[in-house]
Amino acid sequence: MRVKKKVFIASELQYSIRSAEEADAKSLSEVRLQVDGETENLDREPGEAYIDEAGFIRIIEKDAASSSNLFLVAEAEGRIVGFSRCEGNSLKRTAHQVEFGVGVLQAYWGYGIGKNLLKESIDWADSNHVRKMTLKVLEINKKAILLYEKCGFEVEGILREDKFLSDGKYYDTVLMGRIG
Repeated sequence: MRVKKKVFIASELQYSIRSAEEADAKSLSEVRLQVDGETENLDREPGEAYIDEAGFIRIIEKDAASSSNLFLVAEAEGRIVGFSRCEGNSLKRTAHQVEFGVGVLQAYWGYGIGKNLLKESIDWADSNHVRKMTLKVLEINKKAILLYEKCGFEVEGILREDKFLSDGKYYDTVLMGRIG
C-alpha cells in the first residue's frame, strides 16, 4: 500500500516520509547495510541477510500491491536516511496484524525520524483496519522502548537471552504490541 508524502522539520533538518518506490531499491540496499553496521539494536550483523537492489524491487512491488504491507522511506538532504516496514499476511487467523520494523542512519538520530516513521505507520494501520501492530526490540534499547510505550505499545513477552552481542553477553528481546 502507498501513503502520501509528508514533510517534517527538526533542528533545521527538513526531511520527508513517503512510500518506497522501485527507484529507491539501490539506496535502500546500501542504507540497510550501513544501518546494520552502526548499531547492535537490530537482528543482523553487517552483510547478513543481505538484500540487493533486485530484492528490494521485489519487496517494494509486493508491498505496494498489498493492503496489509507498508514500506516507508525517510529522505533528507537528497538521500534516503531511514526506512520502516509493516508486514502483514493473508492467513485468516492473523490477517488482522502487522509486524513493524525500522532503521535510521546514525547520523540522523535525534531528529524524530524513527518516531515519525512509527507514527505514520500507526496512522496507516488505524486507517486501514489493522487491529494489531507488533514489534521486537532489544532490552537495552531503552529510548526505543519508551517511544513505543508512548505510542501505545505494551510489553507482551520476553525472549530470554535471545541476542548475542559483541560484548560476549546474551540479551533479551522484548515483544511489544499495540491494539488499535
